[in-house]
Amino acid sequence: MLLFRWVQTIFICGVVAGCGFQPLYGTKLDNRIISDFSEIQVSPGKDRIGQLFTNELKYLLNPLRELHRPKYRLTSVIDETTTSLAVKKTALATRANLIATVDYDLYVTETGLRLTSGSNKITVGYNIFSAGYANIAAEKDARSRAVKELAQDLRLQLGAFFKNNPQSP
Repeated sequence: MLLFRWVQTIFICGVVAGCGFQPLYGTKLDNRIISDFSEIQVSPGKDRIGQLFTNELKYLLNPLRELHRPKYRLTSVIDETTTSLAVKKTALATRANLIATVDYDLYVTETGLRLTSGSNKITVGYNIFSAGYANIAAEKDARSRAVKELAQDLRLQLGAFFKNNPQSP
């Protein structure tokens, strides 16, 4: 039985290696996607959740914060809504969902040409407590989790765009 598992593991590794699988950010002597990320200027957000999203995205795209002459400009608009889920007989909500949606556009800085655009949406749940401060902290934590997840999703989509369009301006 142990020999069968060993052979099965070797076979699966061979199949995965032979299918052309390549990591998105992994390279064969080129870091083109990472360098494209460092050439994106992220436009500032208009409200608090927009600022949080912008800061998280800037960190994910360019953690060294070295932006000399940006090739690309990324604009985004983030919107949030809150809905109550679990309601007691006394008409008090005990659970809520924070729904965050971001619409984004990636432009070439010099020409203003739009390269890609899209929209991402996430729903994050949190508890509603009887204490006021606990509600504020729970909603703030839900907002933080939503922003981090939306920024990760957008980074992944931009990485896929640059991987599939290597000749982008």
